Amino acid sequence: MDSKKESSSTDQNGERGLAYIWQAGCACPAPERLLGWNAKTVLQAALGVNHGVLLSEGGEVYTFGKLPWRVGLEDAYISCPILEKTLSGQHITIVAAGSFHCGAVAEDGVVYMWGENSSGQCAVASQTTVPEPTPVSISDSEASNLLPIRILQLACGEEHTLALSLNREIWAWGSGCQLGLITNTFPVTKPQKVEYLAGRVVLQIACGAYHSLALVQCLPTQDVKPIPERCNHCSQLLITMTDKEDHVIISDSHCCPLGVVLADSQAENHLNCFSVETLGEKSTTSSQNEDCQKTATEDQVLMATEYNAGNVFSNSDGQEDHCILSPGNILATAKTAPKQDHMSLPDHSLNDSGEKQIDSQPEQHSQEENFIACLPSPSGPGTSALNSLVVSCASAVGVRVAATYEAGALSLKKVMNFYGTIPSDAVSPSSGGSPALDSLKDSREEQVKLESMQGKKSSSLVDIREEESEGISRRLSLPGLLSQVSPRLLRKVGRARMRTVALTPTYSGEADALLPSLRTEVWSWGKGKEGQLGHGDILPRLQPLCVKSLDGKEVIQLSAGGHHSLALTAKSQVYSWGSNSFGQLSHLSSPTTVPRLAKVCSDSNIWNIAAGPDYSLFLIDGDDFQPLLYYSGQQEKGKDDSSSEEFCFKSPTLLLDCSKLGYISSVAAGGSNCLALVDKNIMGYIASLHELASTERQFYSKLSSIKSQVLRPLLGLDNLGAPSTVQLLQEVASKFSKLCYLIGQHGASLTGFLQGLKEAKNLAILKHSSLFLESYTEYCTSLTNFLVMGGFALLAKPAVDFLSKNQALLQDLSETNEETFQLVEVLNALFFLPLRRLYNYARVLLKLATCFEVTSPEYQSLQDSSSCYEALAVHLSRKRKEAEYTLGFWKTFPGKMTDSLRKPERRLICESSNRALSLQHAGRFSVNWFILFNDALVHAQFSTHHIFSLSTLWVEPVSEESGNMNGLRVTTPEEQFILIASTPQEKTKWLRAISQAVDQALKGTSDLPPYAGSGSIQRQEPPISRSAKYTFYKDPRLKDAIYDGRWLSGKPHGRGVLKWADGRMYSGMFRNGLEDGHGEYTVPNKILKKNDHYVGYWKEGKMCGHGTYNYATGEVYEGSFQDNMRHGHGLLRSGKLTSTSPSMFIGQWMMDKKTGYGVFDDITRGEKYMGMWQDDLCQGNSVVVTQFGLYYEGAFNNNKMMGSGVLLSEDDTVYEGEFSDNWTLNGKGTLTLPNGDTIEGSFSGEWGSGIKITGTYFKPALYDPEKERPKRLRKLGNLAVPADEKWKAVFDECWHQLGCEQAGQGDRWKAWDNIAVALTTNRRQHRDSPEMLSRSHTQTLESLEFIPQHVGTFSLEKYDSIKKYLIKACDTPLHPLGKLVETLVAVYRMTYVGVGANRRLLQEAVREIKSYLKRIFQLVRFLFPDLPEEGSTIPFLLIETKGRRSFCSGRSDSRPDSPEPGYVVTSSGLLLPVLLPRLYPPLFMLYALDNEREEDVYWECVLRLNKQPDTALLSFLGVQTKFWPTTTSVLGENKKVLPSTKNACFASAVECLQQISTTFTPADKLKVIQQTFEEISQNVLENLHEDFLWSMDDLFPVFLYVVLRARIRNLGSEVHLIEDLMDPFLQHGEQGIMFTTLKACYYQIQHEKLT
Repeated sequence: MDSKKESSSTDQNGERGLAYIWQAGCACPAPERLLGWNAKTVLQAALGVNHGVLLSEGGEVYTFGKLPWRVGLEDAYISCPILEKTLSGQHITIVAAGSFHCGAVAEDGVVYMWGENSSGQCAVASQTTVPEPTPVSISDSEASNLLPIRILQLACGEEHTLALSLNREIWAWGSGCQLGLITNTFPVTKPQKVEYLAGRVVLQIACGAYHSLALVQCLPTQDVKPIPERCNHCSQLLITMTDKEDHVIISDSHCCPLGVVLADSQAENHLNCFSVETLGEKSTTSSQNEDCQKTATEDQVLMATEYNAGNVFSNSDGQEDHCILSPGNILATAKTAPKQDHMSLPDHSLNDSGEKQIDSQPEQHSQEENFIACLPSPSGPGTSALNSLVVSCASAVGVRVAATYEAGALSLKKVMNFYGTIPSDAVSPSSGGSPALDSLKDSREEQVKLESMQGKKSSSLVDIREEESEGISRRLSLPGLLSQVSPRLLRKVGRARMRTVALTPTYSGEADALLPSLRTEVWSWGKGKEGQLGHGDILPRLQPLCVKSLDGKEVIQLSAGGHHSLALTAKSQVYSWGSNSFGQLSHLSSPTTVPRLAKVCSDSNIWNIAAGPDYSLFLIDGDDFQPLLYYSGQQEKGKDDSSSEEFCFKSPTLLLDCSKLGYISSVAAGGSNCLALVDKNIMGYIASLHELASTERQFYSKLSSIKSQVLRPLLGLDNLGAPSTVQLLQEVASKFSKLCYLIGQHGASLTGFLQGLKEAKNLAILKHSSLFLESYTEYCTSLTNFLVMGGFALLAKPAVDFLSKNQALLQDLSETNEETFQLVEVLNALFFLPLRRLYNYARVLLKLATCFEVTSPEYQSLQDSSSCYEALAVHLSRKRKEAEYTLGFWKTFPGKMTDSLRKPERRLICESSNRALSLQHAGRFSVNWFILFNDALVHAQFSTHHIFSLSTLWVEPVSEESGNMNGLRVTTPEEQFILIASTPQEKTKWLRAISQAVDQALKGTSDLPPYAGSGSIQRQEPPISRSAKYTFYKDPRLKDAIYDGRWLSGKPHGRGVLKWADGRMYSGMFRNGLEDGHGEYTVPNKILKKNDHYVGYWKEGKMCGHGTYNYATGEVYEGSFQDNMRHGHGLLRSGKLTSTSPSMFIGQWMMDKKTGYGVFDDITRGEKYMGMWQDDLCQGNSVVVTQFGLYYEGAFNNNKMMGSGVLLSEDDTVYEGEFSDNWTLNGKGTLTLPNGDTIEGSFSGEWGSGIKITGTYFKPALYDPEKERPKRLRKLGNLAVPADEKWKAVFDECWHQLGCEQAGQGDRWKAWDNIAVALTTNRRQHRDSPEMLSRSHTQTLESLEFIPQHVGTFSLEKYDSIKKYLIKACDTPLHPLGKLVETLVAVYRMTYVGVGANRRLLQEAVREIKSYLKRIFQLVRFLFPDLPEEGSTIPFLLIETKGRRSFCSGRSDSRPDSPEPGYVVTSSGLLLPVLLPRLYPPLFMLYALDNEREEDVYWECVLRLNKQPDTALLSFLGVQTKFWPTTTSVLGENKKVLPSTKNACFASAVECLQQISTTFTPADKLKVIQQTFEEISQNVLENLHEDFLWSMDDLFPVFLYVVLRARIRNLGSEVHLIEDLMDPFLQHGEQGIMFTTLKACYYQIQHEKLT
């Protein structure tokens, strides 16, 4: 509103929210402005009996009238509103007034109450009045945190107050059953929650004098709880059903009469004796407690006098209802009437006028009379005694009976007799106000048992069900009941169900969240003696009960008066019920206990209601959208008293002609006064808003009537044609319902908007425009689809009767008035009618925009929205034209093809029937007809046609050089043809049409108009590369396969998924129509009912490169492929450990067969084969080890050991010679026993089970030196595969990745390019799954993108940079070198782990590592040619040779006889740091196994000697005393070395040496040894305090001591590992000498004589 002020020049303060007041009941009122109230805008007003409360725009509260609670103003009448100063600090948002008290809600949700408090209605304890506004604390005692509850709405009655919280729960305080609380101690001064409605969404609350109403949102359908079979209280069946020959009667209209429960014993007495208590005596004489507990004779037995006999059967719309009453219609009997089994309704026929002839029969006094007392009041639209007993039946024949009850076992005759006892003269209308009637009403005799008070919630939720006035039968609302129905009926009903399904509006949750919901229920509770609760009786209700007859009526506002209630619906109708003593219900004179439609004026567009104590106010749209105010109820009496009756029942009168006042936005009704808030129409702003609201409400009424009077009957018709047509019509109906519901919601939201601040920016069509645009678009789409399929023409036949009968109605609804009445045209106009509304939106929004400055944001947004709606309207009318054009085309098109080509969404763009387009090279007599639709290009010939989907169609003009002047080349995935146009213009037209259609088909947004004008720029041609789905029909490889993915010029290209009809599926990259790149492939195995699954790389449609293939059999192959075959290095796992024959092969493959070197691990037999293969067979040299320690080395032929070989057993028995089969000796050979004895000769037999020997036995001479013996073992490896021959495929693959055919041949720069490509593609692939790459990994990859560059001479620095690069490269498998290292580590572990951990394999394992080093070094030198060859020296820079003292000789290092100093380049120095840590576990294991015996001896010795204290051990080892440490430092303290000291001497050196076990490479281990020596020197120097030179004799014992104290378990393995793998050039250097010393110590310890 502020922006509004700024933007329009006129000052509007005095022009909005003007309060006018006049006396209620005045025949010709003169509204007056409130005195002294010029400055402020009133936002809201509320009136009590004698006072009023106003809320001003600034959030301030004013009161006027009689304010007896204010000190000093007890008797005065305040006509000029005075400010409530207590509230001036708070910003108040809502005010409310009860009969004698007031309430207000502040912005922060706090409630303030003041005024009369005798019943606790101000929530203040023990105070009869509350003079000043007092805050009320409302908090949920059940909640864990006692946060104050924030309040949204407030409503006040005479003695109670209700508040609606932010989370939509009701809180109540005050006195009386109208609180809805489970209590009977009043007053309630601490607000309590109305638990009965907890969990439901309450939208609005209203308080009458002694009753309460709540508007509650319906539960979503899935939340509805299953209905119990019987009522919890009166145990009657809730649903009754009767089957007739031609129809079924189902009733679920049971209403439990026990809102308040009645005692049986007293029921008889009160039929004819009523105590008299006049209307004048107020019930306030008795306490509120009793009042609620009183029985209601008056509440329960409502005499027929109240009913108008003439009105027996007219229903709410005044139309007549027909009832079926027949003997078969059984009422459920209550358990309390055991004698009576069934009662049938009398078979009296009822004529149309509804008069009844009743035989009066003698009364039978039986137990049944007890039930007469329980009779709930007559109900329903036709308020008659009979009505209340008729079963509400919704028969399949469509005959409907008004809503009813079955209360107890009550026969119709009985009731008729009972009602018949009343003298007929009591029925005259004139007796309406007579004291006699009042006394009947007010008589109170019996006490009510408050059963429902004892914590038991009343479950009488099922209640009267009044049928919708539109006459839909509810025949299908009861699932599960049709089992009792005749089959014929079932068929009938089943068909009907299919029709009705579409009309349940598909409420969109989104719209419900943003706009007021129309799916509402009305709940009421409190005193009901005038029928103001609407439950069809006059019982009080202690707890909320749903007014079932208002279900589905879309109530949006409630108002409660003194003793009556009003409900306003979205269709601008008002239902009223309760006391009608002054005509305040606006319908005929009798009061009514169920809601009925009020007749206010001829065309009721009511949009606001207010109920006073005994009158009602209605705001109605006038002709020029200016609201008119109607009044019904008590009028001022004339002079002559006798005329009073005539006044009481006047029909509603036009109270104010508001043209002089302005536009009324809301009204309030009080005891003595009425008040209206009026806006002046400045610059037409207010008028435009009223116009928008009024037209929207009328539009909703119109849509509703189309829905009920046209759509519903149409859907109900039989034989509507093909199911597809019916489905389309249902789709239209469903979208229509959705749109209709949205319009209804919008109308309701505008009604609320007019009563609020009226800021333009809060208009729903502005804020939530997308909701409207989408709903209209969806509706138009479904409608045009229906139209294209022949829509209304199809309906013309089956609907002809219905349509011709309702001709006038249709013309009226569709606003057509041509004489030439064509059914189809009218229906067409009728269903396209809603789309006209968009122009109205645009127009009104534009009108509103003109009320603002052009520069203001409001102007901008209103203007934009206006053009949006305009654009949509134009767009949708274009859609309609397209649909009509297409329909016209189908009418002329040959019939057969129509059926297959005609689709609801398909629209015609252009076609070549004028021969403007022909096929190149077509035959002379062929007919080629091209039709372009919005989704396909159809090529039709005589009887056949082919459909080319547009999403996979490419079109380009043919270049003119090729001689085709006007040619278009059309490319589809499996065809390519050239179309010749007749003229260049035709060519351009077709090219543009096809291009645009293709573009549109790809965008898929043809349903939405180009909002915001972006659509003006059309792409000239669709993209060549696109995503689309296609099914192949011709291509032999792909026949019937479906491809979904990226395309390029007619070929799959990019990422996509291809599914074959036989279940095969490929998902991955394509290139030029073939699988190429990374992809996943699945092939079903029909026999095993499992899938083969491949993930890996493809090339030109075949598996090529690295991949993993999981076979259905359970085998897994991981490795290289070529041409769909396993080719290159790969690993094959067969079977699980538990399965039949688990095994593992890793090695080289060629053309799907094992060929080359490979390792085969047969897990079942516990054997491992390492050797050559050919065509899946072991062939050539190899080594076999078994888990039992057997070792074979030699030749294999055809999977068998054949030829010469060597066999060793665990105990060192050796056989060398000929073999013929596995482990079978056959031929010449030599057998050597562990003790050195040998047998030579010929052998035959299987090892381990007797061998036949023919030969000579040798015993070596005793004096033969021992060294002869182990020679045998040293020869191992001669018959194995040479190390350089192993794993060739792995290295070849690496070379191939670098782009070299052979090792070392190729272009170095190309290799670097390949590395870069490999890294980036791999990174790109892993980007989709970030968990694959850690952060450090990503950094590694980034650093690898820089190639180390070398210019000038090669220096140590450059060497280091290469070394760093290699470490990083080997860290990631995405780099070719990293991949190589990873594979080598895998094969090495596969070979030497498990059965392969055999000590005989140690030398083999060492050779293999050396071979790796050699071959990787070759690769590295290829990439870095500057790197010197193996063994060359990189000179140190000269500064470094400053003569570091040599360790053993005193001379400096630069002695002339040493070679040129520098760093020696070796493959092990460069690569072992990368490789060895990964291979260390299996390798070290082999060393440990090989040296087991030696190490056991060594270890025993170490343990023995370590028992000695330090000094004893030093002297035992012969260390010179001068080297003995005298003090040792323990934790920084110097301590003396005592004879008992242990593990203290040379402790730092010992610690240093122990680190040898934590290092991997020989170089690192040697460094550890060197540091140990330096530590020893350091220790000795500290003791001697003088310079000295070590001699080996001095040094050795000290070092021996350190080695012993270091206690290294596997020292032998460490020594042998260093010896095998250290660089040869180190052997004679300083580190070599130190290593030799360590070795000597190791041997010395083994042979130490322990004495």
